[in-house]
Amino acid sequence: MEKYILARSVDDVRAYIKDAKVVSFDFETAPDEKYRNDNMAAIDAHKSHIVGVSFSAEEGTGIYAPIAHKNTNLNLDMHDLLKEFSESTAVKIAHNLAFEAMFLYANNILIQLPVYDTILAAMMTLKSKTEFRDLSDSGLKTIVPQLLHIELPKFSEVTDGRHFDELNPEDYETIRYACADSDYALQLYNLINTWFDKYLPRHRWIIENIESPTAIFVGLMKYNGVSIDKA
Repeated sequence: MEKYILARSVDDVRAYIKDAKVVSFDFETAPDEKYRNDNMAAIDAHKSHIVGVSFSAEEGTGIYAPIAHKNTNLNLDMHDLLKEFSESTAVKIAHNLAFEAMFLYANNILIQLPVYDTILAAMMTLKSKTEFRDLSDSGLKTIVPQLLHIELPKFSEVTDGRHFDELNPEDYETIRYACADSDYALQLYNLINTWFDKYLPRHRWIIENIESPTAIFVGLMKYNGVSIDKA
């Protein structure tokens, strides 16, 4: 039975995370006002902002901290905690870490090791006896039903045409949608690492020491752009 809660204070988040050694997290975002009609703005840190963040430190649980929801007095100033968390020694898990790293960087926070990207880990697991998963096989809404046999709440159904910052953070469906992403990223972390340890231990090393750290810099490059020599 899932146990997802809403943070009423920053201290609620601190109390939930405590001294956990492994914590997954996930951002909800929404377009800035002048980009409200841009369908892709919510995934561009130059055109959007963090609406809230969820954490999961134990399977089946999660906490959601609202940051920039409209029409509520429940928003929290999470900057200092996010900085502390990003610089902590806990393994920081995200499904598509480049996205979270990009939004943290946009808020003057550079996430530090150790980190773990479950979407990259999923792409180093087998979907058949002869074929590894590719990116299209590894999205959270795709892989969780396959490996954990759970259907995650759909963004379109929860938002019903609205941006995430227009949702009421006290509604359980808002909390559940946000927390499910971090909870099931943690569950994937445990499941995939168990599989790696049994069948392909070298792949776990690659994810932990090469692929996931690289995802941080991918996030930075997405935000800053890259120079291209056209010569």
